[in-house]
Amino acid sequence: MSLIFKQLFERESCTYTYLIADSLTKEAAIIDAVDIMIERDTALLKELELDLKFIIETHIHADHITSACPLKKYYPNARIVLGMENIDAEACADIMVSEGHLLPIGSYEIKAIETPGHTIGCMSYIVEDKVLTGDALFIRSTGRCDFQGGSAETLYESIHKLYKLADNTEVYPAHDYNGLSVSTIGEEKKFNTMIKDSYDQDRFIQNVNNLDLSLPKKIKVAVPANQSCGLVPEAALV
Repeated sequence: MSLIFKQLFERESCTYTYLIADSLTKEAAIIDAVDIMIERDTALLKELELDLKFIIETHIHADHITSACPLKKYYPNARIVLGMENIDAEACADIMVSEGHLLPIGSYEIKAIETPGHTIGCMSYIVEDKVLTGDALFIRSTGRCDFQGGSAETLYESIHKLYKLADNTEVYPAHDYNGLSVSTIGEEKKFNTMIKDSYDQDRFIQNVNNLDLSLPKKIKVAVPANQSCGLVPEAALV
């Protein structure tokens, strides 16, 4: 018996999707699935003979559309999971989680951690010695805080919550733009250019305010679609 852990990449938005499963019971969860990669993801689930139990979103994404609802056409018993504060998506979610909520897959448990700041309802998830940090903590960087209720002050507190995890905890972000795939909490505390362990909140807020980022290209379509768990409004298709 072992944990199946797959890190999958989507090039257009530089998004990591994670497939987690119990190799014995075949129960599985997918985190931050992307609509244009649904054929890849369903093929992998079929090849590994996995039963998708949870479709988990770390937050309401602005740069890509989730495949949460489309995946339910293949796995109707799978349950869509979102953080409790994502009230705009409450109608399409099956489970709204908060701090400490446990999502069992076979003999393993995926534990929810509230890490708002990038957006209001951001969540991270920990399984075994791995933490999936969504858009809160990146490898050597952090998420932005300038839309969807973002707050640098709040993100600072969220990341320091993550920094309390064991230093050897593996960090798996929702995105990477520099070809990196995994880090550790210990590494980020030492080397993260935005939020070293030694930086106070004022230093972090200054770093965030100095970012000069354009809005994601798909934000006007992605946000409303993701508030419907991946169902694109007809008007957006015209």
